[in-house]
Amino acid sequence: MKQNNAFDVIVIGGGLAGLTTVLHLSKQGVAVCLIEKKHYPRHKVCGEYVSNEVLPYLNSLQIDPFQYGAKKIDSFQITDKEGNDIETKLPLGGFGISRYTLDNLLYEAIKDSVNVVFDTVVDVTSDHKISIVQTQNKATFQAPIIVGAFGKRSNLDTFFKRKFIQKKSPWLAVKNHYEYDFPENTVALHNFQGGYCGLSNTETNVVNACYLATFKSFKKWGNVEDFQNNVLSKNPHLNDFYKHATPILNKPLTISQISFDRKKPVEHHIFMLGDSAGLIHPLCGNGMAMAIISAKLFSELYIALKNSAVDRSQLEKQYTKVWQQAFASRLKTGRYIQKALMHPFASKIGFSIGKVFPGAISMLIAKTHGRPQSL
Repeated sequence: MKQNNAFDVIVIGGGLAGLTTVLHLSKQGVAVCLIEKKHYPRHKVCGEYVSNEVLPYLNSLQIDPFQYGAKKIDSFQITDKEGNDIETKLPLGGFGISRYTLDNLLYEAIKDSVNVVFDTVVDVTSDHKISIVQTQNKATFQAPIIVGAFGKRSNLDTFFKRKFIQKKSPWLAVKNHYEYDFPENTVALHNFQGGYCGLSNTETNVVNACYLATFKSFKKWGNVEDFQNNVLSKNPHLNDFYKHATPILNKPLTISQISFDRKKPVEHHIFMLGDSAGLIHPLCGNGMAMAIISAKLFSELYIALKNSAVDRSQLEKQYTKVWQQAFASRLKTGRYIQKALMHPFASKIGFSIGKVFPGAISMLIAKTHGRPQSL
């Protein structure tokens, strides 16, 4: 550990955004520390489809997902609750890889060159120059810059009384891996009453199934198996999947209280990245890419300004600006699409239009994705 536990940047949270930030900064000689609760590798509730917009950037960091078996994905299928489907080509395409592999791949790239602390952050205090980070194991770290990459919701969100955390959210998510014959080049989004389920292949040739559902639709059944058998299976595509697919994980992974409310990119002098700054609806299939891009935005801005006379408050303003430019429109479009799909009449009209004009689906996808990113 660096003497006095003092660093240029401390990153709290070791998901995609946090790990990528640490990798990027460390390659530029920044003294960076990562604090993460859990060890690698591990599975996480996630769609596990990544837009190709981040591929050049990952490659520039010497990360090649295809070297580890990632699946090339160029086709998209969407179905309504009755199973009526629309198929189209993805404008940019993407790749399928599990969080188990991708997170661990990034961790392996940093573990021997940076300080990684496996602990839980319980407090962050800041003055006009320095922030102090304290952990559950009573360790103390300090840095002028703190990055928050602690995901959809965290004990720190509660500690800081962030606005979104004070509201109950109606959403929960369930994920598992399955053995199932599914096209390698396709990502599918199947709607059901009260939610939608994404299917895509991963590097181990198993299918990742991750669905988002309202608590209202779920609570009637009380458990995952009954909900899948009685609600998801009303969609014939999901009925076939859950009837013939063999689960790989001992039990499904779940997460509740998922909030899509607006968040601030900077709060309490912490630079928020990934889901900590804003969560796009999973139906857009772009959360993983956005997490990685947010790491790029912050890292490039920090490196450009670190040797200048710019103080933290100016950096906060500039990061907020570039974050809004990159993501505000995507998040807004995602909210509109989600509302339309969850509304019976709007969904029916949308599918009718999509059937006649499949290109309209591609245009909507493009609105929630960006251009290829590189250093």
